Amino acid sequence: MRALATALFGRRTRRRWIHLILGGALSMPYVFVGSVLVGPLVGDDRFFGSFTSQLASFAAGLPLAAITALFPLTRPMSVAAVRALCAVPDDSLAEGPARGRVARGRTAAWFTLHLGLGGIVSGMSLALPPFACVLIALPFFVVSGDSRIGLPEVFGEPWMVALSPVIGCASLVALAACAATAGGLLARWAPELLGPTPADRLAAAEQRAADLAVRNRLARELHDSVGHALSAVTLQASAARRVLDHDPEFVREALAAIEDTTRRTVGELDAVLGVLREADDARATAPAPTLEADLDGLLRRTGAGGLRVSAAVDMDPACLPPLVSREAYRIVQEALSNALRHGGEGTDVTLRVALEGPDLTVTAENPLPPRAPAPRPGGGHGLRGIADRARLLGGTAAAGPADGVWRLDVRLPLKGHA
Repeated sequence: MRALATALFGRRTRRRWIHLILGGALSMPYVFVGSVLVGPLVGDDRFFGSFTSQLASFAAGLPLAAITALFPLTRPMSVAAVRALCAVPDDSLAEGPARGRVARGRTAAWFTLHLGLGGIVSGMSLALPPFACVLIALPFFVVSGDSRIGLPEVFGEPWMVALSPVIGCASLVALAACAATAGGLLARWAPELLGPTPADRLAAAEQRAADLAVRNRLARELHDSVGHALSAVTLQASAARRVLDHDPEFVREALAAIEDTTRRTVGELDAVLGVLREADDARATAPAPTLEADLDGLLRRTGAGGLRVSAAVDMDPACLPPLVSREAYRIVQEALSNALRHGGEGTDVTLRVALEGPDLTVTAENPLPPRAPAPRPGGGHGLRGIADRARLLGGTAAAGPADGVWRLDVRLPLKGHA
């Protein structure tokens, strides 16, 4: 009995009942229009005439509901109502407007079904409870002297008076059973009619891939900018501490470089966090660094940390496409950061940026460390990031020992990135 009572009057059933009542409320405008169309045909001039004309108006309104369900906002609103009231798993329902004829047809079928069942259950919910209450109270009216109170003559029979409370209670249970059945059917059919189509799944997969690409790019930006800054600042501070007593001029230069490095890195960090927060104003305040505008400052700050860089830029950075210039700057930054991290103070780095045919080449060489560097937790992403940047631009990246030095060779095509 408890299971039956829960099935008929439980919280989930009540919420689904509300969902059906919502469908009945949405069907009323279509019923009004249907009554205008049906009334003259059946010869009934009243706004709501006989029960037959009401049913005809309801039937005429459902095709109108199916037509209006083709609008894009129908599926998002229907999905929101189902999620809130029908206890349907979220992942079984589609997101956003319907795409394609199949999805729009399914949405129209769902909307029509929701309004149809909702209209029937709503009508029963309005009519049956008062009628059931009258039947339950009928014996008391008979005792008071009024045996029929406007009911059909059969309710004046003694046996009907005795059975009327049972019939009234059975009517309420039947109403609850109809509402529970209709709500269960809608909940079962919702994933079929409002679930994602192959086009929806493809669009969701593309969106997830785009989000992952953005996240990976942001991770590379943070690794390259913040990682380089921390390596440079650490070496600059270490060098300044060692010569603090006898070379104050070098200490002043190192502190100035630390200040400049941290200021620029904070700006770049704000830009990346602005992208994460989708704050356009934050992105606008800190544009991405480029070879043309920022290479000289990068070389100056790196040199202040004790890295001896011999740079040759055999081209005009201003002629580079902005995308290539930004990625090339990050590649140079990571190459210098690796040299700082693994070679330490006093490491000689030879850097060359040049045009070779249709490609921009970035070459960096530094002596191999006397012993292999100890592995760092979370390390090893720098060279992978360089390779990813080159590959995304259609270029190549190669790094490794060659002729007693560590050599990084990157080629970035210029064509197609203007």
